Amino acid sequence: MNPFKSLACLLVIFCSQLAWSADTEPSTPAPASELTRARQLIGQKDWAGAIEVLGSFTRANPSNADGFNLLGYSLRHLKRYDESLAAYNKALTIDPKHRGAHEYIGEAYIQLGQLDKAKQHLDALDKICTFSCEEYRDLKKSYEMASKAKNN
Repeated sequence: MNPFKSLACLLVIFCSQLAWSADTEPSTPAPASELTRARQLIGQKDWAGAIEVLGSFTRANPSNADGFNLLGYSLRHLKRYDESLAAYNKALTIDPKHRGAHEYIGEAYIQLGQLDKAKQHLDALDKICTFSCEEYRDLKKSYEMASKAKNN
């Protein structure tokens, strides 16, 4: 086989693997109707309603990282930080590469003034995302703004 054709084939295989790794599907199986409802409530900023739905959902689905991530997100918006961190940590225990949970727990640590812990999750996203991802870029922006504010 022509060496250039071989190289082209390898390049196609490599690029297809990158596209596969950049998949943004949920880290756990397709959402149940409760997750769909919780996302609607979150979109309406009905944090208490989302927490109620997600509490029930996570009890019934204790291995669903997305449910715990959304629960943490909703709790954080009500400034229930200890519960929020526990929910994010549960999501990360289930799926250590859950990009959303790393981003949101990093945001919680920034809100709590714990930039060193936020940086740990930013570094984790840097490794998980390979060529950057939205979660990494969003957390990096928040982290840099908080770092700048702290140093002024």
